[in-house]
Amino acid sequence: MTKVTFYQNQEGQFTGFTAEGHSGYARAGEDIVCAAVSALVINTVNSIERLTEDACTVESDEERGFISFRLPEGCSRETEILLRSLALGLSEIESDETNQDYVDIIFEEV
Repeated sequence: MTKVTFYQNQEGQFTGFTAEGHSGYARAGEDIVCAAVSALVINTVNSIERLTEDACTVESDEERGFISFRLPEGCSRETEILLRSLALGLSEIESDETNQDYVDIIFEEV
């Protein structure tokens, strides 16, 4: 299962997220759920890095299916929108009844 945890402060502003695990929907190279999650996550990270001025830290391990994204100095409105878009896209994948055993989205206050 792919587990994505979004971290938010008391005001509800995103401070980062962690995505880990392979969905297990199908074999590697044929797993459309894993591919969809990966595409959304990678595009969001790349967009924040290239299209905003927000400082962020990123750690990843492709073999484990792990990525950690943090915003140590908070985030701009643009980054907030990109992260909300990521959360929306992932929630839509999770809400499909055929995907509920493969994706878990969690929101955690930090």
